[in-house]
Amino acid sequence: MNLFTTFSWRTAKLQQLFFKAVLLCLLITPTLCISAESTQQQIIGTSQAFLEEITSQYLVDNTITGRHSVTIGRLDPRLRLPACSIPLQASLESPAQPVGRVTIRVRCDSNAPWTIFVPGHVNLYREVAIALRSLPRNTVVQAADVQLSERDVSSLRQGYILNLENVIGQKTTRPIQPNQVVSANYLKAAAAINKGDEVVISAQGSSMFVRMPGTALEEGAIGQQIRVRNTRSKRIVHARVTAPGQVEVAM
Repeated sequence: MNLFTTFSWRTAKLQQLFFKAVLLCLLITPTLCISAESTQQQIIGTSQAFLEEITSQYLVDNTITGRHSVTIGRLDPRLRLPACSIPLQASLESPAQPVGRVTIRVRCDSNAPWTIFVPGHVNLYREVAIALRSLPRNTVVQAADVQLSERDVSSLRQGYILNLENVIGQKTTRPIQPNQVVSANYLKAAAAINKGDEVVISAQGSSMFVRMPGTALEEGAIGQQIRVRNTRSKRIVHARVTAPGQVEVAM
């Protein structure tokens, strides 16, 4: 056997081994891909079922009315985790309440354990107060100015109001646009007494009750303390607003 024959034989042998290796990879790789895809589907399914369950329970426990939807975020397609031989375990990582953006911890407690954090989102739709027209600052809200409309409250960072009774009669602290959700941050109690109003000052002790005229030196809502000048004595006192035109001082 000469040198050329030996070289040719070795080359053919190497080519044969190479083709076998390629064939082996082609056979193994799809299996790995199918296994990885199956594991990802298992993770997503476990996360979806868990998030749906805890969200429904949270709404029931807290007597929250409204409808909701649950979405599981996309996992990294490059993720390669071995199939879990036992059912996956899921828990809520954050936040404490399953509303809005959430993170779910999914783990495999088999002999080859692993843990992954899965993103998700819970949309919660409720009937909340919205403005029907432009409401400038310092507007006293009327019944025709607002209505209840369904909104996704999971994205309302400023808060929202569920009962129109808590809006009507209040005064706006900033402009509110049509269809804008009305937040408690945008409202304050409307003044029952305005600066310069003539008021009746009441003072009651254990054995006496006194009423005297006065003038409000500032505006105030019911329950607020304002400065009032006694018309007779000219003294300035701090009095609590009890009703339109009525204030009370402690004795």
